[in-house]
Amino acid sequence: MIGALARLRRRGSADAAAADEAAPTAHVSTDAAGPRTRFGAWLGRPMTSFHLIVAVAALLTTLGLIMVLSASGVESYGADGSAWRIFAKQVLWTVIGLGACYVALRMPVRFLRRIALPGFAFTIVLLVLVLIPGIGTLSNGSRGWFVIAGFSMQPSELAKIAFAIWGAHLLAARRMEQATLFEMLVPLVPAAVVALILIVAQPDLGQTVSLGIILLSLLWYAGLPLKVFTTSLAAVVAAAAVLAISEGYRSDRVRSWLDPDADALGSGYQAKQAKFALANGGVFGDGLGQGTAKWNYLPNAHNDFIFAIIGEELGFVGAFGLLALFGLFGYTGMRIAKRSADPFLRLLTATTTMWVIGQSFINVGYVIGLLPVTGLQLPLISAGGTSTATTLLMIGLMANAARHEPEAVAALRAGRDDRMNRLLRLPLPEPYAPTRAEALRDRLRSRPQSPERERRNGRTPARKTAARSARTRSVQRSGSATGHHGGGRRPSGGRARSLEGQRYG
Repeated sequence: MIGALARLRRRGSADAAAADEAAPTAHVSTDAAGPRTRFGAWLGRPMTSFHLIVAVAALLTTLGLIMVLSASGVESYGADGSAWRIFAKQVLWTVIGLGACYVALRMPVRFLRRIALPGFAFTIVLLVLVLIPGIGTLSNGSRGWFVIAGFSMQPSELAKIAFAIWGAHLLAARRMEQATLFEMLVPLVPAAVVALILIVAQPDLGQTVSLGIILLSLLWYAGLPLKVFTTSLAAVVAAAAVLAISEGYRSDRVRSWLDPDADALGSGYQAKQAKFALANGGVFGDGLGQGTAKWNYLPNAHNDFIFAIIGEELGFVGAFGLLALFGLFGYTGMRIAKRSADPFLRLLTATTTMWVIGQSFINVGYVIGLLPVTGLQLPLISAGGTSTATTLLMIGLMANAARHEPEAVAALRAGRDDRMNRLLRLPLPEPYAPTRAEALRDRLRSRPQSPERERRNGRTPARKTAARSARTRSVQRSGSATGHHGGGRRPSGGRARSLEGQRYG
């Protein structure tokens, strides 16, 4: 018995020594690969895109409300003796936007596409009505608002989202794989020109630039040839430059941007005070609510130049954190677009992402002095009722697209539990299936055409294509007969990938 106990003791000590020797290696491998594996597994979950877009939107909206309250209290108190007036309106519009976001989240995709054209036509009517004196309200030199019971609404914001939805629907319905250049540009570009002319007539340079970003994003992600895209981009930039110098106040902004010290107390005053506010903030800021620029030193501190207040009160750390949130928003939007099977949702999500990121880039750019002042708001952060509501509506559509990713559809319809979907009582998403019109169009276009018509459309005649296919098959047979792997050419494997997806990597 004593000998057996001694042997067990020696064996236990040997096992402990072996465990001690292996422990550092196991610890290193767990620390090195464990978190990375867990993060990759989380990114690969079916509902990750949906959770990401909802979380980022919630953080941006909350930060926006906090900063609007901090930046607008002085101006509100000076206007009517209450420090809550501007903030209360912003909260009301945020609640309206959250309601619109929830409706967009539950909206069937086919219904959204069905109302796309009537919705855009309705916004064109609103753009015409706002130009009529007595109906539209003139404010800050622009007749671009409807004022009802003390609340203002900007129809150009509605026109932007309606154009984005209708443009994505139109380009997706064209089946970009075989569409000609004429089919891509008409009637999308003429409709955009009409909307742009009506917005320029207000005049509103900021909304004109924003709508131009949406148009270029639609054309880029729809697969427009690079040569035509660069030409369109040059035309948009040239038109913006002409508009910038054609009006007195806009040319003054450009001159103050080129030479900030030329009129430091006039046209360059606002940009100068924004830089002072950013400089006062330093690395960690003066503290939330402790900024001094909002005490009537910086005009529009709660609106166009709210980023300067963020830099002053939260410092470089807070400003960088805000930019990181917008960067995460951009990553999430492109992730949803890349993983979407529906061409309409893919185009709409990518366009919305570029619109929000582009508008944020322009706003931050003119606050820090890299760009001339255009009056574009910082999405979800600046005070602006219609802008906040429409942005939340588009984020609802992006979240709807995230729920329609193929893996998310399969998981939800298989009964896998998702707490957020259960909490919001969202219906099950429908798997993507081409409409009857799209299927019929595909069958019609797959029929062989005459050589004259194919040459007119810029395509290779069917007989030449058939000859190339025959040669490819003969090479494949000869390669397989030799018994060497890869001896023949790789078959084309069916139809080419559609142009709608080629911009997503």
